[in-house]
Amino acid sequence: MTGSAPTRPARPVVRDGRDDDADQLIALMAAVFAEYPGCVLDVDGEEPDMRAIDKFYRDYGGRFWVAEHPGDGRIVAMVGGRPLNGGPHWELKKLYVDSRCRSAGIGRLMVGLVEQEAVRQGAPVLELWSDTRFLDGHRLYERLGYVRQPGLRELHDLSNSVEFHYLKRLDLKRLETP
Repeated sequence: MTGSAPTRPARPVVRDGRDDDADQLIALMAAVFAEYPGCVLDVDGEEPDMRAIDKFYRDYGGRFWVAEHPGDGRIVAMVGGRPLNGGPHWELKKLYVDSRCRSAGIGRLMVGLVEQEAVRQGAPVLELWSDTRFLDGHRLYERLGYVRQPGLRELHDLSNSVEFHYLKRLDLKRLETP
């Protein structure tokens, strides 16, 4: 019996996010929110940074990345990271992956970009907040070594979001050269 091995989907092309990505970023975030009952995306009221994502993250000393489908340039994932409250800790923000591209390692790849940049900038800790409804995200974070902290945060937003807090200590030795 002959046959060929199944082909793996092509790896996405990762690049820095640009302000002109706004429409695709908003569409991706809206699609992910639509998977969860009660999640509402209010860009102008709650997520205005989506309209100028690169400027927003750079103004805070951070970075924002997107992953594009290599065939059509469609953005299939995004993530950002920035210093938290001007201190040494960093915050991971806006990890969203197109539902058709999940379980292919893209989320892990995107989180890794934020971790590498945070380490490069000397951050000892990376933290994030994640809506209690985003169970797949929680599993990913926990597999990557993030530890859920006690307590919850209520955002009092249109989605009635309640969030878990996660922390991960970063290995600053990764930057040391032999």
